[in-house]
Formats: sequence, structure tokens, C-alpha cells
Amino acid sequence: MNGRVLIVAGSDSGGGAGIQADIKTVTALGGYAATAITALTAQNTLGVFGIVPVEPSFVRQQMDAVLGDIGADCIKTGMLHDEAIIAAVAESLAAVPRVPLVVDPVMVATGGAALLDARAVDALKRFMARAAVVTPNIPEAEALLGRRIGPGDLHNAAAALAALGAKLVILKGGHLPGNTVRDVVVAGEDSWVLESPRIDTRHTHGTGCTLASAIATGLAQGMAPRPAIARAHAFVQQAIRTAPGYGQGHGPLNHAHTMVDEP
Repeated sequence: MNGRVLIVAGSDSGGGAGIQADIKTVTALGGYAATAITALTAQNTLGVFGIVPVEPSFVRQQMDAVLGDIGADCIKTGMLHDEAIIAAVAESLAAVPRVPLVVDPVMVATGGAALLDARAVDALKRFMARAAVVTPNIPEAEALLGRRIGPGDLHNAAAALAALGAKLVILKGGHLPGNTVRDVVVAGEDSWVLESPRIDTRHTHGTGCTLASAIATGLAQGMAPRPAIARAHAFVQQAIRTAPGYGQGHGPLNHAHTMVDEP
């Protein structure tokens, strides 16, 4: 077990996204996952039916307890819910300025439910400026930039997001039409594209959480950003291909595909 990842995110009772997907991903890639839960959700593959936010001071207490004892080689955030929780998380992060931060700007669930208070968008943008890696999808990027993003606008949009302060931005293009999915990466003056054939499936719940946690695990294990991203991208693709098919809606991935039974 190599690489300590502190995950700050919401709980998904269906196990496909959020803290549950994060823990599975970090474990499957050989890392150690610790958590600070920001919200409880009642959800399954059909949608989100209820959200109970955790008191911001207790979110910070969870983080401080982990960082003060176990420590972290990378911190990954997912659902932060509102401005007060974002502020509490930022306060804890101030004590560990050298630990890389991966921000998955979770704003809307796969089924369409809002997971971030609309009044907290500006606070999230300021929070992202501290990040080593930010991983928005198209709807999240549109909300952050306040404009529509088309197939020919991915690079410009990723660069605009990087201008908010993050060292590296991965703009995920899965919400755009086409048989090929393109994710654009911008890191300073460098940029590149990750391409993969679109997999015809409804079992994609938690792909964003999984990608961000896989990247965080790589960084925690000492990998440079580019190979960490490449490994994470391949991990997600295989997790989608081998999804177990659970649920009547947007089903979970197979996070355990790296685990092979001994003969």
C-alpha cells in the first residue's frame, strides 16, 4: 500500500460515486484512502432523493484529525455542497500548503440533481486556484465560465479555466456528441488530448469521482502528472467496459477490475 489520499467529498448511498467510489479507486490502485465526509445523500442509479450536509466545523475536524496523525500525500475534493464547507476545507488546507490538491468541481449529479449551492460558484472558483489538478466536465465548466462550450471550444475553455489559477486542468468532453470522447489537458504552456472510443452504455455513474481519485492516487504515489493522468484515464475506461450492470438507471463502474483472484 503506497500513497495516502485524503478524500473530502459526499457519501453516495448507492456506492457508485462520491466517497464510496473514491475509496474503491484509491484501494484498487494500491493507495491508502482516508476521508472527510461533507454531506450524506440518499441516492441510487435513478437519482438523488435527499441531501443532508455535514456541519462545516465537523468537516474541518475530520480533516484535521487525519492530517494531524496519518497525514496525506495528496488531497482530493469532490462534493463540497456550499460556501461554508468550502471555507472550512480551505482553512484545513492552509496547514498543509505543500500537499497537492485535486479538485473535482462536483456541481451536478449524473441524473441532474444539483450538488452545489448556486451561491457557492464564486467560492469554488477561488478554491480551485490552489489546486494542482482540476477535473471539470462540460456542464461544470460551463457553470464556472458562464458560457456554452462546443466541440471546437474545448482547448479555449480549458485554458480559461486554467487562468483561474490551477496548475493543470482536464476538461472532460464526454457530454459532447460523437463516437470519440476527447478530454483536453492544459498545463501552463503545455497541452494535450486524451481520446477514447465512446462506450455505448448507461453505466457511467461516478466516472468523474473515479478519474479524480485515480489521478490523486498517482500523485500520492510520486507519479508525475502526465503519467498519473494517463493511468487514471485507462483505469476509468476499463472500469466502464467491465461495469457490473447494477441498477435501473446510471449504474456504477467496476472499480475492482485491477484485482485478480489468485488461482
